[in-house]
Amino acid sequence: MPPCHPVVARVTERIEARSRPGREDYLRRLQAAADEGPVRRGLSCTNLAHAFAAAPEADKEALKALQRPNVAIVSAYNDMLSAHQPLERFPALLKQAVREAGGTAQFAGGVPAMCDGVTQGQPGMELSLFSRDVIAMATAVALSHNVFDAGLCLGVCDKIVPGLLIGALHFGHLPFIFVPGGPMTSGLPNEEKARIRAEFAEGRVGRDALLESEAKSYHGPGTCTFYGTANSNQMMMEVMGLHLPGAAFVNPNTPLRDALTIAAGHRVMALTARGETYTPVGRVVDERALVNAIVGLLATGGSTNHTIHLVAIARAAGIQVTWDDFHELSSVVPLLTRIYPSGKADVNHFHAAGGMGFLVRELLDAGLLHEDVLTVAGEGLRRYAEEPWLHDGGVAWRAAPAASADPEVLRPVSEPFSADGGLRVLDGNLGRAVIKVSAVKPEHRVVEAPARVFEDQQQVLDAFRAGELDGDMVAVVRFQGPRANGMPELHKLTPELGVLLGRGHKVALVTDGRMSGASGKVPAAIHVTPECLAGGPLGRVRDGDIIRVDAERGRLEALVPEAEWQAREGVAASAVSQHGMGRELFGLFRAAATGAEDGARSFGLDADSLRTALDHERVG
Repeated sequence: MPPCHPVVARVTERIEARSRPGREDYLRRLQAAADEGPVRRGLSCTNLAHAFAAAPEADKEALKALQRPNVAIVSAYNDMLSAHQPLERFPALLKQAVREAGGTAQFAGGVPAMCDGVTQGQPGMELSLFSRDVIAMATAVALSHNVFDAGLCLGVCDKIVPGLLIGALHFGHLPFIFVPGGPMTSGLPNEEKARIRAEFAEGRVGRDALLESEAKSYHGPGTCTFYGTANSNQMMMEVMGLHLPGAAFVNPNTPLRDALTIAAGHRVMALTARGETYTPVGRVVDERALVNAIVGLLATGGSTNHTIHLVAIARAAGIQVTWDDFHELSSVVPLLTRIYPSGKADVNHFHAAGGMGFLVRELLDAGLLHEDVLTVAGEGLRRYAEEPWLHDGGVAWRAAPAASADPEVLRPVSEPFSADGGLRVLDGNLGRAVIKVSAVKPEHRVVEAPARVFEDQQQVLDAFRAGELDGDMVAVVRFQGPRANGMPELHKLTPELGVLLGRGHKVALVTDGRMSGASGKVPAAIHVTPECLAGGPLGRVRDGDIIRVDAERGRLEALVPEAEWQAREGVAASAVSQHGMGRELFGLFRAAATGAEDGARSFGLDADSLRTALDHERVG
């Protein structure tokens, strides 16, 4: 086993020290739940009869006997989301696989699953971030019947996998395997899609041409093929040891995908307290696994959304991760992939070039990943340097390719695309923010330009279409934080800001909202905290202030004389809607949400914080 890189070791030790009280408390509660023994033994006969009343006769007899493990299936299936449509077939495959391994499985519950691709720029996007916590709650409801010995979580996309994992970690004494659906086959090349989007933004092609292009890009079952939050989720589940090795990027409705799904049903039985290797999810997700997730994110140029989600996932396991941990790891983790929007290729090209097995082996051999971790595969992370293949009607594993099949998409540590991971923390008199520069050219990483202040992304688009943005500019889009309106992604701005960049202007975005997991070539200082509604300094910015976004030195500043800056009053939000599209139902989530650097979460708050949130909501 190669020695651990000193920065990786130092960050891990710092997280362990910072987290010790919370982690110890979490593990005590996990052990107490595990010590209660097989959960169904504590149910009354009436309870138990309700639990198996509708089961097939053979399963009913097994459940009556209380001798065999019973596995929960929790799914985000719906047939509107292309990524989740393939999950319709999975429960039947998994139930049969669990029976073959000597247990029973029940569909415990469904969780909501919304598509950020459909809601981008729409009112529904204001529910998106908080859907993560709703999914966590729905997972807990599914498991609350207390009749399960393990779980299989079916989900793929942006908030869904983090929500499922947060929910599972609140039942941390149970083993869980995450079962992905895989990406759709490749459609219209990403470069062509981006070109048509830019032409539409400039009015050179019409809506018919744009829709045709988008329909050729998003054309069938499976996950969108660009490297956004959904595919970053899948990468992270592998480096955290929660998938079977190599499961992330096998296309849906193929023999290998079905074989991997069936193998997950077989394998979960070995992880139960009655199995060969008891492996509760709360022990799999520890400080080392979370560092591995961050390293994987950085090495692949993954989604900035995980600077929020990984913090929240860690908190669910009693662990404190901060943006400074991401920043320090980014300084030593090389960028090994170029996947759209950081390059032309999609995740299918990445998978064909060597995929997760090649990536994990490279990072392990460089000492950048912790190898000695618990995984659902049972043999540490080195198993994840293998790839699956069909063998004798099932799935087997073999060593990942020794060399990348396409060095324009995937490279070894010895020849990275960049020496660092490209994710940085910015600090200054505008607050703290994160920026991803893996797709930003070096000449665009420092921008000093006049501010144009907006309070939603539609105002930016209107100004662009009116020809008002023809010059150097830092677009400051404020009142977009979790407490203001649920922190929607502002990905709808990407084509227009890209057009301005293409015209030779200095352009950057500064916002307390989110960009997309597919953040691209325009430098974007996002997740600015404290957010504007909570008194953050973005409220002091005025049109014409010179703003400096410096990704090289980590600075985010309004270049305003200090005395004038301190004398300024923050502005009040003028148009933050709390009504329509179900927003009213999420009032308490907005009021209770922690800041972006604390995971923008509504769970795990102390009594005083909840009381303050309730008082705020009553006043609102």
